[in-house]
Formats: sequence, C-alpha cells, structure tokens
Amino acid sequence: MINNPYQKYQQAAVQTSGPQLVLMLYDGAIKFVRAGIESIEERKPEKANTNLQKAQRIIHELIASLNFDYEISNNLVLLYEYMIRQLIQANSRKDVVPAREVMNYLVDLRETWAVAMKKPTMESMQ
Repeated sequence: MINNPYQKYQQAAVQTSGPQLVLMLYDGAIKFVRAGIESIEERKPEKANTNLQKAQRIIHELIASLNFDYEISNNLVLLYEYMIRQLIQANSRKDVVPAREVMNYLVDLRETWAVAMKKPTMESMQ
C-alpha cells in the first residue's frame, strides 16, 4: 500500500495517462540520458552507469508499448534498439558522443509525439 501522497499521484497519473504515458517515458529517458552525460563529464562512472541503465530500461518500455499493427512501429523498434546499443557503448566507454546522439533522437521523437497528440483524429471530429 502506498502511503506517500506524491507516490499515489504518480501511480494514478501513470494508470490513467494513455498516450500521455509515452510522453512521460520520453521525458524520463531524456532526463536520465542527460544525467548520464553530466555524470560522465563529471567523471562519476557509477552515477553515469545508473542513469544510463535507467534510460535503457525506459527505452525497453517504449518498445513494449509499440503497436505492431502500424508499419511505423517496425521502424521505431529498430531505432529504439539502436539507441539502447548506443547507450551501452556510451556507458562502457564513458563516452558522451553516443549518449548525445541518443538524446537528440529522444528529444525529436518526444516533440513529434507531442505534436501528433494534438492533431484531431477522425473520431474526435465526428
């Protein structure tokens, strides 16, 4: 049982969010990649490892959320898998270059998703 009001709020937000959950996942991945980059730059390898692994887990959740009834999902899974490989490389080599590449992809995908959520669907126009 969750007693902390903030944790209750977070749990309710996740359970009722629908497409908003994807934005939350992108936000989390961006946050942890950014923290991983900062940790590498600050020469804090343990902290970099923790943050980059958290970002990888979130990208795995993005993969799990894909609906393969749509062709774009086949392309996204390849991109997500590439991002995971780049984060592993960044983490093992403590190199910010692949992590920054992943950050750029995540920011672009998040912005695209946010725009797509605002577009009216045929159902909402009826």
